[in-house]
Amino acid sequence: MRFGILGPLRVGGGESTVTAGRDRVVLAMLLLRAGRLVPVEELIDAVWEENPPATARAQLQTCVSRLRRRFAELQLPGDVIVTDPVGYGIRTAPDDLDAEVFARTVEAARAAAVTGRPAEAGERFRAALALWRGPALGGIPNRSVRRRAQTLDEQRLTVLEECVEVELRLGRAAELIGELAEGVDRHPLRERLRGQLMLALSSVGRQADALTVYREGRRFYADELGIEPGAALQELHQRVLAGDLAVTRPEERSFTQVRALPRSISDFTGRQETLGRLVKEIEEDDARIQLLDGMAGSGKTTLAVHIATALGDRYPDAHLFIDLHGHSERAPLPATTALAALLRQLGVPGDRMPADTDERAALWRSQLSGRRAIVVLDNAASAAQVAPLLPSGRDTLTLITSRRRLVGLDGGKPTSLAVLDPEEAVELLGRVLGPDRVAAEPEAAAEVASRCGYLPLAIRLAGARLVHRPRWQIHDLADRLAPGRDTLTKLSAGERSVGQAFSLSYAQLEPDQQRMFRLLALHPEGSFDDRVAAAVVDLPLPEAQSLLDNLADSHLVDEPALGRFRFHDLMREYAQQLLETSETAASRRSATVRLLDHYLHVAHALANQMEPVASRSALVLPEPPRADLVQKSAADGAAWFDANRAALPALVRLAAAEGQLERCWQLARTSWFHLFMSGHLDELVDVHTVALRAAEQLGDAGAIATVQNYLSSGYFRLGRFAEAITLMEVALRLRQQLGDRRGEATVRRNLAVAYGANWQLAPALVHSAAALALVSARDQPAEVVAMLNNQAILLMAWGRYPESRRVSRRQLSLAREIGDMSALWNALGHLGAVRARLGDYAGARRFLRLTLQFKRRQVNRFGEGEVLNELGAIERILGRPEAAATLHREALGAVTKSGDRTGACVSRNFLARALLDQGDVTSAADLYRRVLAEAVRMGARHEQAHALDGIARCLRDTDPAAARSHWIRALDLFRQIESPDQHEVSRLLTELG
Repeated sequence: MRFGILGPLRVGGGESTVTAGRDRVVLAMLLLRAGRLVPVEELIDAVWEENPPATARAQLQTCVSRLRRRFAELQLPGDVIVTDPVGYGIRTAPDDLDAEVFARTVEAARAAAVTGRPAEAGERFRAALALWRGPALGGIPNRSVRRRAQTLDEQRLTVLEECVEVELRLGRAAELIGELAEGVDRHPLRERLRGQLMLALSSVGRQADALTVYREGRRFYADELGIEPGAALQELHQRVLAGDLAVTRPEERSFTQVRALPRSISDFTGRQETLGRLVKEIEEDDARIQLLDGMAGSGKTTLAVHIATALGDRYPDAHLFIDLHGHSERAPLPATTALAALLRQLGVPGDRMPADTDERAALWRSQLSGRRAIVVLDNAASAAQVAPLLPSGRDTLTLITSRRRLVGLDGGKPTSLAVLDPEEAVELLGRVLGPDRVAAEPEAAAEVASRCGYLPLAIRLAGARLVHRPRWQIHDLADRLAPGRDTLTKLSAGERSVGQAFSLSYAQLEPDQQRMFRLLALHPEGSFDDRVAAAVVDLPLPEAQSLLDNLADSHLVDEPALGRFRFHDLMREYAQQLLETSETAASRRSATVRLLDHYLHVAHALANQMEPVASRSALVLPEPPRADLVQKSAADGAAWFDANRAALPALVRLAAAEGQLERCWQLARTSWFHLFMSGHLDELVDVHTVALRAAEQLGDAGAIATVQNYLSSGYFRLGRFAEAITLMEVALRLRQQLGDRRGEATVRRNLAVAYGANWQLAPALVHSAAALALVSARDQPAEVVAMLNNQAILLMAWGRYPESRRVSRRQLSLAREIGDMSALWNALGHLGAVRARLGDYAGARRFLRLTLQFKRRQVNRFGEGEVLNELGAIERILGRPEAAATLHREALGAVTKSGDRTGACVSRNFLARALLDQGDVTSAADLYRRVLAEAVRMGARHEQAHALDGIARCLRDTDPAAARSHWIRALDLFRQIESPDQHEVSRLLTELG
C-alpha cells in the first residue's frame, strides 16, 4: 500500500511520511476523500481554519508542489495528485490506500458472517483490524482532518465489536477478555463493547467481574453524562445476575468423642467475609482466642457455633459449649460453677472436682492438655468472668461471645459484629420462609429486612411469624412493622423477643448510664457526638464521654467513627419506649430544649463564619446555655455541618413537632448556607417548608419573610424560577410593610438574580438598581458589593459587556477595601468572563484560573463549575476542543454535586459543543437532545435555545431542512429572552440560505 491513514500518515509504503505541517494537512484531506476533488476553499479552511492569509491560494499551490516532489523522491507517479480549476484530488489504485483495503475486507467479513461462515468472518475481520496502527491520522490536530478521521476511528470500533460478536459465538471468550478490557478503558461510553466484555467474563465463569464492569459503566455514565445505561446493557446485567452461581457451603461432618456444641443452625447465612477472615486467622495466624462481641440479637452465638463446626475436623478431641449467662434473667455463672460444667462435659465425675476455684481451674487445664479441642464460652458478662476459664495449651481454640467488649482479656483477638448487609438479611429471611415466598415479593422482603434493622434475631422472629401465618403475605408483615406501629412487640415468637433481648442489656447498666441511654433517644436520626450527649444530659464533657464509652462497650449505641455515636433503629425504638415510661414530661421537654439549643447555637456560630458578609444572618440569639460545648463544636468548622447533615433536617422537624416554633425556623435559617452550598437542595426545600409553617403559626411577619427568602433559594437552584419569584415577591411585600429597608434590599437582590436566571432581564435590572439604591443610602458597603456582583452578571447576560466590566471593577475595588475576599474573587471571575467575550483570551484565562483556585478552596461547586465552563469555552474557541471537553466534564461533575439542575444543562450544552468540534457528531447530537428534553421539562428557555442551536449545527451538513427548523425555534426563544446569542443564530440561518 502506497498510502496509510489508519494511524499516523504514511506515504510510499514502509515508514516514510511527509513532515511539513501544512503539506500533511493537505495530503490528509486528499486521502480522506480519495478519488474525489476537494475544493480549494475547503483545503484552505482545513489548513488555516479561521485565519487564512490573503496569499492562501498561492501557498496551497506551493504545498501541492512540495508533495509532488516528495512523491518523486519516494518513486511514486507524478500524476497521483490531480489538479482542477475547482480544487485538487488524489488518484489511488485499489490497493494503494489502507482505508480502502480496510473497507473491502470488512465488507467480505460481513458477507461471510451473514452466509453462515463465522470462522472465515472472524479471520477477515482480524485482517481488517490488523491494518490499523493507531488513531486515524494521529498527530494532525486540525479540526477538519480530525472531524473526518473521527469517522474512521468510529468505523474501526464498530468493526471490532462485530469481530468480537463473531468470536464470542466461536467460543473464544477467554482470548478476548484482555482486548475487550483495554477497549472499554479507552472507550468507556461504548455500551456494546462493555456488554461484550460482560458476556466474555460471564462465559468463563467470572460473573462477579462481569457485574463489576456493569457497575463501573453505570457509575461512569451517571458521573459524566447524568444518564443510566441503555436498555440492552441493563437487560444483559439482569441476565448475568440471573446466572450467578450459588455459593457452595462448607461440608459439615459428624465427629466422635466429646460433642457438646449446640446444633449448628441450618439456615446460617451472611457473615461470609467475617467467617472467612476468622477461619484464616485461626488456621494461618495461630489465633487461639477469638472474642466476638455485638449488640443483642446480632448472631454472635450462631457465628461462634458455625466457626466451631466448620473447624471441627482440626480439633477432633472435644467440642465444648457453655452459656455463662452474662446477659440473661439469671445471674452470671461464677467461674467455679462454669468450670464444673465444662469438666463434666469432659467426663470428670463430681467426686473428682476440687472445691477450690483455682484447683478446679488447674484440673480444667490439665484435662485439656494434649487435646485438640474447641471451647465456646457464650454470653460472657465480663473479662473477669472469663479469665479463669481460658485454656493454657496451644491445641485449644477458644471462642468467646459477649454483648460487651471484653477489654483487658490478654491474648484475645476481638471482632465486633455489625448487622447484616441488606442482601444477606433478605437471604436470611428467605432461608427462614423459603426462597419461593421471598422471590414472589422481593420488594416486601427487602422492606421487612429494613424494618428489622438487618438484625439477625429480628429477621428470624419476623420470619417465624410468617411461617406460622401462611395466609399472610410478606407485605402484610411489612405494613405491621411500619414506623409508629410498635415494631418491637411484633418481633417476638413464644418466649423470645427483640425487646426482651434489649432489656437484658439495659438492666446491666448503672443508673446514670440508663438515664443517658433514655435521653439520647430524643435525638431523631443520624449520628451524634459526645458534645451533643453532654448537652442533652447536662453533664460535664468528660463525664458524658465516660458514660458513652460504657454504652458503646455494651453495644447499646454504635460508634461508627471516632467520637460519633448512633442508635440501631430498633434500639432507638426501645430507648424511646423507656423515655416515655421512665422520664416525666418536664424532663423530656427540658432535654429536648437542651438538644435543640446546642445545634442551633453551633449552626449560628458557623453560619456567621462561613456565609458571605452580605448574606450573614441578622438573627440575634441569647447566650448559649453550654457555651463550652458550642465552642468545641464550632471549632470543627464546615466539617461539623457535614457530620450532622442527616440530623439537622430531622431536628427542624422535631422542633416543629414539639412546639418549639421559634427554634424550628431559626435552626432552618442557620443551616441554610451549608445545605445550599453542598447541593442538598431537596433537603433545603423540605426543611424550610417546615420552618415556614412554624413561622406562620407564630404569626411573625419577619420570620415568614426570612424563611420565604431562603426557601426560594432552593427553588432557584433547582431551576424552579417561577416558584422562587412568587415566594420572594410575597417576602418583598412583607419587608415593605415592616419598613425593613435592609431586608427589602436583600429580597430585591435575590429577585434580580431569579428574574435574571429566568431570562426576564428587564425586571431583573429594575430590582438590582432598586436594591443598590437602598443599600447605598444606608452606607452598607458589604451589601453594595453583593448588589454589584449580581448587576455585573445581569449586564453580561444581556450582552452589555463594557457596562458589566465597569460594574465588576467597582465591585473589585470595594471588595478589596472591606476585605471581602469572596466578593473580590467573584469580581475577578466576572472580569475574566467579560474579557473572553471581548476577545482577550489570554487575560481571561489568567483571571479565570486564579478564580478557579479560590472556588475550589472554598468548596463552591457551583462557582467552580461556572469558571470551568468559561475556561472550556475559551479552549474551544482557540481550537482545542479535546481540552474544552475535559474542562466541561469537570464542570458537569461540580455542578451536579452542587445540585444545580440548570447548571447541569449549561455544562452539557458546552460539552456537546466541544464534542461537535472534535467531529463526534453522533455523541454531540445525542447529548443536545437530552439537554433539550430536560430544559423543556424545567422551563429553562435559554438552555432550550442553546440545545436547539446545537442540534441544528449537527444537522446542517446532512439535513439542512431539519437544521433550519431547529434554528428557527432557537432564534424565537433567544428573541423572547433578549439574549445576544440571537445574532449568531440569525447569521447561521442566513448562511444556510
